[in-house]
Amino acid sequence: MNSSHLLLEEPIRMASILEPSKPTFFPAMTKIVGTLGQKSQAVDTIARCLKAGMSVARFDFSWGDADFHQETLENLKMAVKITKKLCAVMLDTGGPELQVVNKTQRPITLEADSSLVLTPDQSREATSNLLPINFSGLSKAVKKGDTIFIGQYLFTGNETTSVWLEVTQVDGEDVVCLVKTSATLAASLYVIHVSQIRIDVPTLTDKDKEVISTWGVRNNIDFLSLSYTRHAEDIRQTREFLKKLGLDQTQILAKIENVEGINHFDEILGEADGIIVSRGNLGIDLPPEKVFLFQKAALFKCNMAGKPAIVTRVVDSMTDNLRPTRAEATDVANAVLDGSDAILLGAETLRGLYPVESISIVGKICFEAEKVFNHDLYYKKTVKYVGEPMSHLESIASSAVRAAIKVKASVIICFTSSGRAARLIAKYRPTMPVISVVIPRLKTNQLRWTFSGAFEARQSLIVRGLFPMLADPRHPAESTSATNESILKVALDYGKASGLVKAHDRVVICQKVGDASVVKIIELED
Repeated sequence: MNSSHLLLEEPIRMASILEPSKPTFFPAMTKIVGTLGQKSQAVDTIARCLKAGMSVARFDFSWGDADFHQETLENLKMAVKITKKLCAVMLDTGGPELQVVNKTQRPITLEADSSLVLTPDQSREATSNLLPINFSGLSKAVKKGDTIFIGQYLFTGNETTSVWLEVTQVDGEDVVCLVKTSATLAASLYVIHVSQIRIDVPTLTDKDKEVISTWGVRNNIDFLSLSYTRHAEDIRQTREFLKKLGLDQTQILAKIENVEGINHFDEILGEADGIIVSRGNLGIDLPPEKVFLFQKAALFKCNMAGKPAIVTRVVDSMTDNLRPTRAEATDVANAVLDGSDAILLGAETLRGLYPVESISIVGKICFEAEKVFNHDLYYKKTVKYVGEPMSHLESIASSAVRAAIKVKASVIICFTSSGRAARLIAKYRPTMPVISVVIPRLKTNQLRWTFSGAFEARQSLIVRGLFPMLADPRHPAESTSATNESILKVALDYGKASGLVKAHDRVVICQKVGDASVVKIIELED
């Protein structure tokens, strides 16, 4: 294979592999989303997660009640104050997820080659031969020969805790199956996945709407992760619903989990604010040898659209072990080289024994992968893909990145109100961090005046290479020379304090002066 097609800097010095990694203020350009739960609810644990590199906290409403998640969020707020590290909030919907109803929560042992009935009658007790489920339409959706997977959330892939079934008969509302693998279902929540079969349940369920209109509104969520996104219309309907609730600033991340979502990917990407490649469910719906192909294609499309791409299910073994497998470590690095903006940790931080260590090791792997990412090739590919004529803002953003690389700048500082300019700069994957100085804007709903800016700052925490700071609202984004110099000093002081810049370093600045967009290069004095 021609090496020019690989997004990898060559050659890699063998000696550099043995050099210890140097600790930095920003452990990696690639962001880490941590799912908070039973093992990561305490203030101290969350604080250590933030220090280890978590920049977005995910609240998964597939399990747990609103009170539990609210307590966790209050603990997150305290941890943010303690660490002085900004963190965004993501609400992950349950979506049209089918679950086993095991009211006794006693372990259920399933033996290979035995018969198992899936029934919508939730009044019946779960046994080795019968499992109640939370959906009455399964018998209408499947036929003899179809494959059904039941696994612990999130799917571990461990054959002792997940089971493959083959449909042998549909009996009224019941589905009779042949158990293909022996397993013990020993946890409270087990998810059912029917391979490549459409389940006729709305993407945004009534339960999801209730959670968003109560917990989501109360906490002004930054991101909504829309589980099982299948069509662009799912995004449009969800956005309309959010607007009615006053959550018009909340960004929607489409979670692609099945073949239906893949078939409509381009339309979904056009409507969504970002994409989550949910490899757990995709690994069930797609043949294993096809998952990496979708990952590479999806990440490339997201990169070219300038929208964040998030990859899931990377270090599953760290749920129970202190170190990832060699294959998992390589998988994280390849996700970075493929163009991922963020890595999402689920079970590893939700119920895993080592939530902080999981975040730390993923951050270290991302950092090492970024050092060999072929920025020059990526930049050329992106410019070619965008084509000419470029939009005014895209031209400024790409020029700022090129200038920063040419002069070997330590950092790019971008003044922005909406965050769009900073995201466009990040789209071109500069080799140095981008400090996004978000300038608050004064807004009114005719009842009261408020400052915007906090949303835009937090939402950049999922974009690779972007590190936000919220500026003094008295300094507008389009300002006089004097106020620009004042806020630039604040940004540079932040850069110095974080170890990003030092005396004699060059810094590229992107800002608006009047009606003109300006890119300038400065060299710091002693």
